[in-house]
Amino acid sequence: MSGKKILVVEDDNLQLTALARRLKSAGFEIVAARDGLSAISTARKEQPDLILLDLGLPAGDGFVVLERLAMLINTGTIPIIVVSSRPPLGNRDAALKAGAIAYIHKPVDMPVLLKTINEALGLSPPEPPPEPPQPPPVPQP
Repeated sequence: MSGKKILVVEDDNLQLTALARRLKSAGFEIVAARDGLSAISTARKEQPDLILLDLGLPAGDGFVVLERLAMLINTGTIPIIVVSSRPPLGNRDAALKAGAIAYIHKPVDMPVLLKTINEALGLSPPEPPPEPPQPPPVPQP
């Protein structure tokens, strides 16, 4: 378990719940925000190790959040991964220019997201489960 704290910024309750559950099962501590304004205040208060940010948010869209977090002293170095259903064409480049370290298009491919998170946090990928022992060969008559 990593114990690293991730702020998930997502306005859709179903997606937030599903993502939080998967990340918790991967060993991360989760804090959540559902709009742009609370994303900024939660990031300042909680000081997460990483932020997953949706772009389509009420009270300040994801690009505004990216810009504001980059300007603040205590949040400017937190890695941000954009997780959005907006088409990557144009949005990916804009998000990366605004300070995101990666852009992941929804629906989320969880192994890709976990790999990106682990790389951003300098964590080793989880060990694959061991192979079950093979039964001995059956002697031929």
